[in-house]
Amino acid sequence: MVRTVIGGLLGGFAMYILGFLFWGTPLSAIALSRADGQASANLQAALAQALTPGGTGVYVIPDPATAQGTILYGRGPVAQVFYNSGGFPVTDGASLIGGFVLALVVGLLIAFALRFVAGGFAGRVRAAALFALVAVLWPHVGQAVFNHAPWGYILYLAFSDFLALAAAGLIAAKLMEEKVSSPAGTLH
Repeated sequence: MVRTVIGGLLGGFAMYILGFLFWGTPLSAIALSRADGQASANLQAALAQALTPGGTGVYVIPDPATAQGTILYGRGPVAQVFYNSGGFPVTDGASLIGGFVLALVVGLLIAFALRFVAGGFAGRVRAAALFALVAVLWPHVGQAVFNHAPWGYILYLAFSDFLALAAAGLIAAKLMEEKVSSPAGTLH
């Protein structure tokens, strides 16, 4: 049990570090599109004017819930906007701490799930890799399939999450590996 907990915590730490490498460094520019300064300011002002009354939320623009919105949606351009009316620091310490705690919890959950896998280290590694693949295909790649989200961003997100989840599983599986020792004096 102690090995499982240590494996889960170290796996969660690895997830956090991989997340930082993919999203907290200039490497994230691979996935993110940028608008120039004036376009950003114009878009921010338009968001504040149009969405602030509705508050923080996820908006589909244009809203296809009406006949006019459906026509506009079909013509494009369209967007799905994750909107926060309050703003927050670019490097938000509270989210970094919350993200670290979340990574540790997820690492522990992966490690405890791997305890149910028979077949030792190899079986646990296969299960962890398949779990990581399933965990990114449906929720991430599904966004590109169903919501026409940009493939570049989605594949980067899926790849980064797959590596993080698989690394957590690999670390937990390795630390759970039982050391088999032969009895003293036995010749093989």
